[in-house]
Amino acid sequence: MSEQSSRVKRVVNEELSKPWQSTLQDFGRALQDTTFVVIDLETTGGAPHLGAAITEIGAIKSRGGQLLGEFKTFVDPGHLVPAYITELTGITDEMLFQSPKIELLLPHLFEFLGAPEETVLVAQNAPFDLSFLTFATRESGLAWPAYPVLDTAIIARKVLTRDEVPNCKLSTLAEFFGTQTTPNHRALDDARATLDVFHGLLERLGSLDIHTLEELLNFSKRTKRPKSPELKQPID
Repeated sequence: MSEQSSRVKRVVNEELSKPWQSTLQDFGRALQDTTFVVIDLETTGGAPHLGAAITEIGAIKSRGGQLLGEFKTFVDPGHLVPAYITELTGITDEMLFQSPKIELLLPHLFEFLGAPEETVLVAQNAPFDLSFLTFATRESGLAWPAYPVLDTAIIARKVLTRDEVPNCKLSTLAEFFGTQTTPNHRALDDARATLDVFHGLLERLGSLDIHTLEELLNFSKRTKRPKSPELKQPID
């Protein structure tokens, strides 16, 4: 064997002997290829276990920045809408008259959402919406599909500084990102605004080299919010 051939073989063997290190980007699902459904609810109160119920559902499905469909419906909550809720949302008892009950709507909603292996749910303050949806699912004798969930409020706290936004309310984030739809406490409009906010956050995440769903889910588990950049003191 020639000296050159021996050297090449030695280099190849050294490369093959190096430990292989994978990253989430090597095997993860690209965010641009992921189906997201942004969902928003209007309700008669703050907690389902205290008797509050869903009055309106709005959801938007998208992938790669393309709109795939919308879901919108009123829901019969089974009781009168409190006056302060009507004042906040504009939803009245007359608007909900003869609307379907949630147990009849859930199968249609699940069909729109798609399989949990394909769909990721996105919501602003996701625990609120999920508490009502999972409660209604259990009360209807159905099984809640185990969708991965992303919360735009949590993501915003991690990528935006306090100098950029004083808080992570939907109205604040919508103004910061210049959403096409202004949040107004109506389900579909708020879902549209949340989708625009989510797209704005995805751009920020790209600058942090987060490009897969697995990376984003892992990132969302972190708790620390970025500090505002320190202002340099002027030199006298």
